[in-house]
Amino acid sequence: MDSYLFNIENNDVGLRIDKYISNKLPDYSRSFIQKLIKENQLSVNDKSIKSNYKLRRNDIIKIIIEEAEELIIQPENIPLDILYEDEDVILINKPQGMVVHPAPGHYSGTLVNALMYHCKDNLSNINGDMRPGIVHRIDKDTSGVLIACKNNVSHENIVEQLKEHSITRKYNAIVYNNIKNDEGVIDKPIGRHPVNRKRMAINPVNGKEAVTHYKVLERINQYTYVELKLETGRTHQIRVHMTSINHPLLGDPVYGPRNDRFKLKGQVLHARVLGFVHPKTKEYMEFEAPLPNYFTGILSKLRNM
Repeated sequence: MDSYLFNIENNDVGLRIDKYISNKLPDYSRSFIQKLIKENQLSVNDKSIKSNYKLRRNDIIKIIIEEAEELIIQPENIPLDILYEDEDVILINKPQGMVVHPAPGHYSGTLVNALMYHCKDNLSNINGDMRPGIVHRIDKDTSGVLIACKNNVSHENIVEQLKEHSITRKYNAIVYNNIKNDEGVIDKPIGRHPVNRKRMAINPVNGKEAVTHYKVLERINQYTYVELKLETGRTHQIRVHMTSINHPLLGDPVYGPRNDRFKLKGQVLHARVLGFVHPKTKEYMEFEAPLPNYFTGILSKLRNM
């Protein structure tokens, strides 16, 4: 059983309680927090409240999260867009909107559920029962190529390549505003946001090294179509780096402007290329996931504005 206690100060007054708690406890989804409220596992000043309760100064929030029964993640017959597969690795073109691995609030419909159905028991188990085969991840609303491993030897090898920054990872994105330089490098450390724990931020003191290379592909009206190459792989790296130079990703619900005129489902970001040395053959392999319809559609709209 986990328990938490929060005392509300002035800068948090007026926030909805479910939003406040999801910021404080980023490992839990907002829907999970709302479930705690409905089940009276969260109280304010020892009283039950609703999810839309707005915080007041000196409110005392108590949360008790009962220990959950051991979850068994079920295989699900979800279609996969497989770019390559052998006995060691599988490369998937993940659609926008699919969560990579189960987490509170997302225990079905994930890439892991699909991989378990397709690969049976042939997935690495280094990352535990919740993330079989998963070596790295991309955000729910980011589409594109991702590698999973079928055994622990391959898993360890790919992890080592990630640590050495030797894996090729190229993304395509559409960002706000025209980028002046045709190409450049963003070298700024990234860490957790000091206030909103669901966000990442440029953090010179406690952040980890993060390097992103960008190249302009096309300037379209007040937007830029850009290719981004990762040298490191921090959480939300591209989204934070591009925002830091005044070019947030179009559609980004966290780091971008709120007035998204196109009503997009998430950031326009696609993991287009992934290249690595095969764990067994030691040959360099590179795979490309073509731009999905949502991406080409928005490009077309911008060009015709």
